[in-house]
Amino acid sequence: MIEKFIMAGPIALHVCDSQKGDRCIVLLHGYLESMLVWEDFIPYLYKDLRVVTLDLPGHGISVVQGECHSMDFLADTIADALHALEIPRCTLVGHSMGGYVALAFCERHPEMLDGLVLLSSTPNPDTPEKAENRRREIALVRAGKKDMLARVAPAAGFAEENRERMKDYIEDLTEQVFITEDDGIVALLNGMINRKDQNAMLRETKVPVLFILGRKDNYIPEEVAEKMVSDHPEARVVWLENSGHMGFLEEPEVVANALKTFIASTAAK
Repeated sequence: MIEKFIMAGPIALHVCDSQKGDRCIVLLHGYLESMLVWEDFIPYLYKDLRVVTLDLPGHGISVVQGECHSMDFLADTIADALHALEIPRCTLVGHSMGGYVALAFCERHPEMLDGLVLLSSTPNPDTPEKAENRRREIALVRAGKKDMLARVAPAAGFAEENRERMKDYIEDLTEQVFITEDDGIVALLNGMINRKDQNAMLRETKVPVLFILGRKDNYIPEEVAEKMVSDHPEARVVWLENSGHMGFLEEPEVVANALKTFIASTAAK
């Protein structure tokens, strides 16, 4: 993997690129994460595919650009990055918040997609309760109480029975919260609050779609995930029986095989 900064339009973007492979997969991390979250997962993929990861603006060591990073802004930044890397088409995998960005990308740049994967993510907009929770998080960050997020969010991403064996990952994710710029957290929270409902777009797109969902996800409860699946018969679905929100760490082989199978199926079209 080659790690570097590139200019994605006007945005300085931190990327990692394996540079080899006929088909390309781009992995978008979630909220309070960075491209480092994929580090142990990439070896399951890079022998078969060109793998690209990046720090979304506001997280990792990519730049912060204003008070609100809209999903459209982030999607266009990724499109600019792919042009800079001379990647005409890819399969885009979005984990959690990264899925919201991937949906915006699908709406705005469908010609660049071989496939779209929502990994523990949803096309639904924030409920009023969820939006209010995000506003509370903004207030905590602005009050210098980011440590309260760090104490709760990382462990909550994993199924309860996996937390002991995942404790090293939980520590890494906790550290990630502390090193993420406050302004970046706020910008991405504002972007998620303001994102739109993408259900209609997803039903209408010609881009092949895959959902990968954890049965024990604390953020997308099983009944919500089941309704999402029933609302989108056009999407393929893989259920992770023993995972929470971080399935690519909890069941990496299952997720990797699902991705490779999906990409192989889209190659035939």
